[in-house]
Amino acid sequence: MKAILVGLGSAGFSWYKRLRDRGLLAAVVETDPAMKAKLEGAPYPFYTSLEEALAQEEADFLVNVTSPAAHTRVNHAAFDRGLPVLCEKPISFDYSESIEIVARAAKENIPFMIAENYRRFPYVRKMKQLLDEGIIGAISTIDIRFRRYHQVQRKYAVRILDDIGVHHFDMLRYLTGREGKAIQAKLYNPLGSWEEEGALINASAIIEMEGGIIAGYAATIASRGPETLWAGDWRIEGTNGALVLAGKEIRIYKEDGTEVINDFADVGETDTLTEFLASLETRQEAETSGNDYLLTQALVHYANLSGESGHNIQIELPDLGRTIQ
Repeated sequence: MKAILVGLGSAGFSWYKRLRDRGLLAAVVETDPAMKAKLEGAPYPFYTSLEEALAQEEADFLVNVTSPAAHTRVNHAAFDRGLPVLCEKPISFDYSESIEIVARAAKENIPFMIAENYRRFPYVRKMKQLLDEGIIGAISTIDIRFRRYHQVQRKYAVRILDDIGVHHFDMLRYLTGREGKAIQAKLYNPLGSWEEEGALINASAIIEMEGGIIAGYAATIASRGPETLWAGDWRIEGTNGALVLAGKEIRIYKEDGTEVINDFADVGETDTLTEFLASLETRQEAETSGNDYLLTQALVHYANLSGESGHNIQIELPDLGRTIQ
């Protein structure tokens, strides 16, 4: 299996090393010719034109690590040649474009997966395992807190939900096995945060999930106090106890005592590239396929709409062959 890597920025360079080290790299595409220096003379074909690379190179799939504004163009170019795509999040910042891309991939039966990695952290997989085993009974409420100082230079304004909260919303869907029904969100830039046109730095939301589960979410990328890990801190209340994730430690609170879990060897290693390759080999839909990830992006989309309007918004999920319960 060989891949064309499109994009060689900071995230793209990480993907370059991953593909290179696993012997999966066919060629690199990057519009900035100065980026070729990152290859340090490695003998991989380097193109500044995606169309030229697609015409010249034999590849089995494409890895899209471009700026989000370019995702749709790159995805369509790959689909034009029937190439499977592993794409960094988001599918697109434009929700209607995301729906269009997922619909095309489904219609033409082209494998399309989003490289969502937070749900693959070992402690998150362990939480899922415990919840599925019913360790705290039925989930009733969830409290999610995320705090970091994360001012970065990018080609677009950073928005807390689109850039980072989307990971937490994906974890919410993954851990509960439920979809969103309604959301009330407040998005704002706190006093003392930096000035950046279009940026949204803080978010608070109340999310109603299927099955009567209510989740509270509070996130900031302008915290000057103690930081959480990227997955955030979670408190999940159930009918028979509570499960708390703080850092990389899980605590289970029940009437008969407290259990602490910080060894996750039994859940095994998992990563997005391995998942994508396995889905191509087995011809089974990937865990974070475009179809699935669109449901996560729906949460972000309606949270943004709620933030703009100030109203509680009912979530209308895209028609992917499922029925809201």
